[in-house]
Amino acid sequence: MSTSDFQLKVLFSQAQIAERVAALAITISRDFANEHIVLIGVLKGAAIFMSDLARALTIDATFDFVGVASYGKGSNSTGEVRVTKDLDESVSGKNVILVEDILDTGLTLTYLRRMFLLHEPKVLRIATLLDKPSRRLEPLTADYVGFTIDDNFVVGYGMDFDERYRNLPDICILTPQPK
Repeated sequence: MSTSDFQLKVLFSQAQIAERVAALAITISRDFANEHIVLIGVLKGAAIFMSDLARALTIDATFDFVGVASYGKGSNSTGEVRVTKDLDESVSGKNVILVEDILDTGLTLTYLRRMFLLHEPKVLRIATLLDKPSRRLEPLTADYVGFTIDDNFVVGYGMDFDERYRNLPDICILTPQPK
């Protein structure tokens, strides 16, 4: 399928995203005032969100990335999570915020949460730009949520369909073109 086989409808504009990311940063900065945090971005989708979030924080923060695979080609999760890139630094005894683009089934974040808790961080919280509770298979809630959305397939602002559309500045609903 080519990109011409799909329609894009803006769900959240670049300005709406920036406003919400700034608000999340204020809350996180307040929650961890005078403390150091480690942001851990889930590759590839959370990279843009985490970059903007990190720049908006007013507290000391470092970051790392973890790579996981739970989607094959296309839009359906395989249900199996595998680590493709592990952390570069230990999170033991640190304030950790796991940063994800979208909390969907909860399978990936539940897996990562369990994995990171084994390393005994001081605090482990979850920040997600988008929360899609209607698809949840695991009883997981994020501590910081940008937007709650319905069950639509979304792209842009780091999120993709078959590696495409990540560079869009807006978050868009992706639907097939009418035939």
